[in-house]
Amino acid sequence: MQRIAKFFWIPLLVFCCFSSANPSKNQTPINIIVNNWSSQIVLAYITGEILDSVGYKTTYSEATTNEQWGSLSQGIDHVQIEVWEGTMSEMFNRMVESGGIIDAGSHDAKTREDWWYPSYVELVCPGLPDWQALKRCASLFSVDGSDVGEYVAGPWEKPEAARIRALELNFSVSTVSEADELWVALSHARKNKLPIVLFNWSPNWVEAVYDGKFVEFPNYSPECETDPEWGLNPDFHYDCGNPKNGWLKKAVWSKFPDLWPCAYDIIKNINFDNKSIAMLAAQVDFYKESHRDTAAKWVNENKPTWKKWIPSHCVSGS
Repeated sequence: MQRIAKFFWIPLLVFCCFSSANPSKNQTPINIIVNNWSSQIVLAYITGEILDSVGYKTTYSEATTNEQWGSLSQGIDHVQIEVWEGTMSEMFNRMVESGGIIDAGSHDAKTREDWWYPSYVELVCPGLPDWQALKRCASLFSVDGSDVGEYVAGPWEKPEAARIRALELNFSVSTVSEADELWVALSHARKNKLPIVLFNWSPNWVEAVYDGKFVEFPNYSPECETDPEWGLNPDFHYDCGNPKNGWLKKAVWSKFPDLWPCAYDIIKNINFDNKSIAMLAAQVDFYKESHRDTAAKWVNENKPTWKKWIPSHCVSGS
């Protein structure tokens, strides 16, 4: 991904900068956050193209998921189009409560992050996706001939070892250093029809390319993380799966609706489901198109969809 220059706009200036070429709209650039995964990047560029089409100016700014909250709340950046409940809810909720950002609504897409396997594994481990079947089939996932199966974890801190202990799974955790290594492991296993269980999430490009399922662990409850007596194992936390049907939200700087009211209405209307996001990510991560080309192609081929997101008052006003 090419480096994108960060523009540090002085927030107070955005109240005064209008272009005579389009006096109906604030011409101070709207700075859209770009994170480091494909679906978010493509959605950011799609958002920019839609806002550009009605007369706004947009720029893009790279930010990590940790950096983005400070830049959003200070008006350095203005839009984050893909906020995940599973990894961002704590900071998102904190920033909304403090008044630094605004919840600009949810996508139809529902998020999930958990253990996943390609469907052919069910042929050798019947009973999946139930976790009890995985428990019985642990030795099939061994990479060293032992009875201990291997779970391939992503490079993020997750309570995988705690879950294995609490549910008495005969598995060890093999953690990759980069997300792409997950797909290398998956490709190798698929090519050789080897059983594999690994960390995956939805929406993600994998579901647009490969048939597979999440392992169904005991349903999540917040008490699973805080009360060891909750659940199947009274001695340990995390005897459950991760949350299902998480939200995928959009966030804007708190002053955004006042400065760019029409753009705010558009962003509230922007809405993608799991299938659409997975396909956009697949165009980049599997079919190797660029993020910008994928966004431009979607905008060109889906005009009836995104033009419905533009309220009639936005065509000529605010």
